[in-house]
Amino acid sequence: MTAVVIEHAGGPEVLRLMSVEKPFCGPSEVLVRVRASALNRADILQRKGKYPAPPGSPTDIPGMEFAGEVEATGSAVQLWRIGDRVMGLVGGGAYAEYVAVHERTVMRIPAQIDFKQAAAIPEAFMTAHDALWVQAAVRPSERVLIHAVGSGVGLAAIQLARALNAIPFGTARTPDKLERAKQYSLAAGFLVSSAPTPDDAKTWSTDGAFDAVLDLVGGAYTNASLHALAHRGRIMLIGTMGGAKIELDSSIALGKRAQLIGTVLRARPLEEKITATRRFAAEVIPLFANGTLHPVIDSSFDLRDVRAAHERMESNQSFGKIVLCIGN
Repeated sequence: MTAVVIEHAGGPEVLRLMSVEKPFCGPSEVLVRVRASALNRADILQRKGKYPAPPGSPTDIPGMEFAGEVEATGSAVQLWRIGDRVMGLVGGGAYAEYVAVHERTVMRIPAQIDFKQAAAIPEAFMTAHDALWVQAAVRPSERVLIHAVGSGVGLAAIQLARALNAIPFGTARTPDKLERAKQYSLAAGFLVSSAPTPDDAKTWSTDGAFDAVLDLVGGAYTNASLHALAHRGRIMLIGTMGGAKIELDSSIALGKRAQLIGTVLRARPLEEKITATRRFAAEVIPLFANGTLHPVIDSSFDLRDVRAAHERMESNQSFGKIVLCIGN
């Protein structure tokens, strides 16, 4: 099969289309003919040699999400038939024509969603769902602050917060991203031009502190979030693009009885991935089917143009997901 291979750590130029062996389909696995994948920051870090794939995933083929058709099923598979349209998450290997995945880690694509749209769903919406609905247990009328609100996860979080009747707010580095996010029901946005401070947090929380924060940036954002947090508020730390080192005002955290929860999907064991997938399929997929939720696509590229896709992501100009189209 054709796949994108990372030849060695480096810039987009190290990505190369190559012919590699098609994955083997185990007894409880389905072989999916991938029609589309999507980019994630983890792909960029993996390409740079800073974020290796978890054990059991391809070390040199990036890609964490896919949409396609079941081409073959293992002998023990019960949920799927050949030809079913499915999507899901993998630890790596989705920049390729085929992936082999456990049958309980894939989900059915709603009829009105095409493959490009489907590829923009799993990582962004599952990350936001697991963080906000499951771990932070956001409730109706709670105020939610979302950093990097124009990202794929950020835009998913806005919609999922609204689906709970919570009130989403967000930060971004450009005013156009804040304005565009309002079409997905962002209540209000805050422009961040440099590393945020506690004074910035006072501005964010002028009209009320936040019950939950989805921190996709880390670094100085995390401490600023703490200052904007309500009593017994929850900060979900998901990304570290703003820096892996965090200096916190612990007296503020103690006084507010704050919770700081770090979370990641990629490195979870199989049984936890199955739990997260099945819950998402039950609670969230119907909201795509009825039009409550919408995947947001910034741009799409053919697989052969993967280097340009990576350049687009690293420009920090994208709004929503960058999709890779794979085959016909």
